[in-house]
This record gives sequence, C-alpha cells and structure tokens, in this order.
Amino acid sequence: MTNPQPGWYPEAQGSPVLRYWDGAQWTQQTRRADDASPWELSLDGPADPNRLKEQQRAAGVGQTGPGGGTLFTEPVLVVNQRVKLIEMANEYAVYDQHGRQIGAVVQVGQSALKKALRFVSSVDQFMTHRLEVRDAHGQVALRLTRPAKLVKSRVLVERGDGSPVGEIRQENAIGKIRFAFEVGGQRVGGIQAENWRAWNFAITDVGGAEVARITKTFEGLAKTMFTTADNYVLQIHRQLSDPLLSLVVASALTVDTALKQDDRGLG
Repeated sequence: MTNPQPGWYPEAQGSPVLRYWDGAQWTQQTRRADDASPWELSLDGPADPNRLKEQQRAAGVGQTGPGGGTLFTEPVLVVNQRVKLIEMANEYAVYDQHGRQIGAVVQVGQSALKKALRFVSSVDQFMTHRLEVRDAHGQVALRLTRPAKLVKSRVLVERGDGSPVGEIRQENAIGKIRFAFEVGGQRVGGIQAENWRAWNFAITDVGGAEVARITKTFEGLAKTMFTTADNYVLQIHRQLSDPLLSLVVASALTVDTALKQDDRGLG
C-alpha cells in the first residue's frame, strides 16, 4: 500500500481532532475538524523543530529548566500563527522549548458575513472576537471573548468549563499601549508594550515587577510581505499561581487577534 497524501486526517474514527500527516509520518500538529474553511489557502507544512529553535533564539530566550509539558507548566511557549495566503480566521500552534506542540489557539464563532467582511476590509477588527485555547488533546483550556469595540479593547477570560478567570482591559489608546489584568474589579497585573508599534510586551504582577515577557519574531521577508502571520515567544520568569497564570498565558496566546490586531488603528 502507498502512503496517503500529506494532509489533515482524524486521529480516530469519528474524532473531532485532526492530525497532520506529512506523507511519511504523523506530526505533532493538530486541529479540530470544524476549524477548516474551504476558502482559506494555507501555506503551512509540518513544523520544523530547527525553525522553532531559531525563533526562540531570535527572541533572546535560551533553553530553560524543565517544564510540565502543558500550556500552564512550561516556562517557554513558542506561538506560531498558521501561514495563510487568504485568512478568514486566526489559528496558532503552541510549542514548548523543545519543539513539541502542546496546544493551539483557534478563532471560533465567525459567521459567513463576518468572514466575508474580513476578506474585503479590516472592519472586523471592531467586531466581537472569540477564541479557544486548546491543549494537546484538543480540549478547551481557556475561552476568550473580545467584545465589539471602537477604541479600547477588553478581553474576557474564562476557563474551559465557562467559569470566569478575569479581564484584560486596555488602559490607553495613544503611545505605548498598556493593558491591566483585573479579577473581580481588582488589578492583579498588567502588560506594557515596549514601543509604540506594540510588538514586544513586558508582563508585570500587581507590584509592577516583570514576571514574563512576550517577544515577536519574524518569519522572513517574503511571508511578512505577503501574509499576515505573526510569531511570538512567551518566557515566564518564575512560577505563577492562578488567576495571574491563566491571564498571562491568555494574553500571550491571543496577543495578535485580541490585543495587537488593533495596531492597524494605532499606527
């Protein structure tokens, strides 16, 4: 028997989780069957561990101590946006420092009208966005909602079971962008962009001490010119507890769609 063509196939009969077959072996890339759109043209292939390590080095992050193998126990998360020539929904793969995929982020709940608007304009940046942060098995770990906005954004963060975690609220619209982490109306930390283009972020606790950092890396000139793909590295400096930990992970994994996407209106 010949091997099947490269593509996405169910992990098991009837499974909603698809795994990428590169033509010779199963990779660590997964996605849900209902995420696919026949109108989106993907330029992705299987993840290259060497490229992931180079992305981490470009962010100035070396190999750190061992992690627990999950989105909430790894000290370094490497976030890669799926590269698409035509993009109607944002999708990201999340890897640990060794290049193993440990999660994914998928934009969900988009209507056909909203996808059409995104294809022909940038007006969708003002509409409501919903994202799911999924673990390596396709289970929802966090749900994020950015309600429709005009100037300032806010992101509501929930656990997979729908219980509330907190809110990420934009504090300013001019200059270096800032966000506050709030739980029950009380500030527990925040995000500070390090330049006006909001590409790199310092994440702080309630006392203002840096506990993590988000650094953007680039895919190369061709992909930067012809696609919208963004890539980020999150480094957590010390062990954090909830709800701050979940808010840090949520902000890093959704910084492009939920937070940074607004830079089209900032400059």
